[in-house]
Amino acid sequence: MDHNYTFLLIEDNVIDQIITSKLLKNALTMSEINIVNNGEEAINWIKTHKCKLNKSLIILSDIKMPVMDGFEFLSKFDKLSEDLKKETQIFMLSSTLCGNEIYKGRCNPYVGDVMTKPLPIKKFISMICPPLKHQA
Repeated sequence: MDHNYTFLLIEDNVIDQIITSKLLKNALTMSEINIVNNGEEAINWIKTHKCKLNKSLIILSDIKMPVMDGFEFLSKFDKLSEDLKKETQIFMLSSTLCGNEIYKGRCNPYVGDVMTKPLPIKKFISMICPPLKHQA
């Protein structure tokens, strides 16, 4: 599958990192998934790499993480420059069954959807293919 995006996985659990990246690599026939362990590392990654990308960025973020959780990440993401935020779509992944967290995630203007782990790959692909809505 031809894709015009880069993936950033924000996940503190190594097993979930492996499972999610394998699902993405197999379904989208891609070789690289960028992985960071928490929201703070994600903000630093975006600041360092986003302007160098010539593709849209798709972020898959866990909700509960040490250092900076998914909601704190969204708050910091909101404060980034428009250049860093443009052409970025965020999806949250969680093993939580907490209705409040799911609702809070889905109400965030940057979040495309909140999905349960493991990543429901068919549903996810249907959301990103065709390419991102705001691509020209």
